[in-house]
Amino acid sequence: MSAELKRRIASALVLAVVVLTATWYGGLTFRIVAAVMAVLIYYEWSTITRAAERDFRANAFGWLSIVLIAIDLVADEGELSVPILGGAMITAILLVLLRKGSWWLPGGIFYAGLSGISLAAIRAEDQAGFVATLFIFAVVWATDILAYFVGRALQGPKLAPRISPGKTWSGAIGGTVSGVIASSALTLGVFSRLSIWTVAIAFLLSVASQIGDLFESFIKRRFGVKDSSHLIPGHGGVMDRVDGLVFACFAAFLLTLVYAATTGHLDISVAGFLFGF
Repeated sequence: MSAELKRRIASALVLAVVVLTATWYGGLTFRIVAAVMAVLIYYEWSTITRAAERDFRANAFGWLSIVLIAIDLVADEGELSVPILGGAMITAILLVLLRKGSWWLPGGIFYAGLSGISLAAIRAEDQAGFVATLFIFAVVWATDILAYFVGRALQGPKLAPRISPGKTWSGAIGGTVSGVIASSALTLGVFSRLSIWTVAIAFLLSVASQIGDLFESFIKRRFGVKDSSHLIPGHGGVMDRVDGLVFACFAAFLLTLVYAATTGHLDISVAGFLFGF
């Protein structure tokens, strides 16, 4: 076993222990993880897109926005995080329009800010939130792992050769099937029942996860970088590891908001949306 592989395995085990332990405890512990993830994602985003070189003051505003969101997630359970994100997005868009700035600024604020907000909202403070978080982990991790192995085994047509030449349609389909099966098994094990609704949501989250992977690959290719950073030994950066998880969380959180707005069930949680209760 090479030294590089040993580093990758050790890093993966440490990350898994940290994330799953925080998920188990929930509350402040998990919100801290979500807040730190948002800050690190913005750090990597701003580094990749060379935000400070483009406009130092605009990048400083981006940092201020993400730090305020992170503080609110930790100190106030995210009560003001969505309004802060909304205000920051409006301000960032106005900065771009009035000063002919870069659209990567509002993009980074949205991507990093919503990453922390959506993850914290999914975990929430109850047992249902714990299961919902594990459900999304099951979708994303099974999709990611099996997409790799199925794609290597079956090969076939490329999924998006200009963005990520290694990905194939066979891997994408195999990953989605695996993600649905893994999350369905988790749901059956916890609730002893499984609805078509939950299976359909798992399918959508698996697709979203793979779109997130492609999106991060597009950004790295656009700016000519191999890894989002070198924060994680053997694994690159935080964005490299959570790209699929971020988009799956986006999808779960935003779909819940749309469902709540269209049905009038404004008090529904992400867990209630995922499992139909």
